[in-house]
Amino acid sequence: MKNLLPELRAERGWTQGELATRLGVSRQSVNAIETERYEPSLALAFTIAELFGQPIEAIFLFKPGGSR
Repeated sequence: MKNLLPELRAERGWTQGELATRLGVSRQSVNAIETERYEPSLALAFTIAELFGQPIEAIFLFKPGGSR
């Protein structure tokens, strides 16, 4: 699933490790989400949206006809 996580993280000057700490996940998880190799759980997606102060659908962009 396409997402704007790298852009949002960069706007704040956070490393993947810093974002991971704020989310309570590993840096590898953040990397996998950013590179679209992993789709976060709904709970993690809500946590990400809350952290960035945006609705989930503004961060994660659904593509009809498939998850990728």
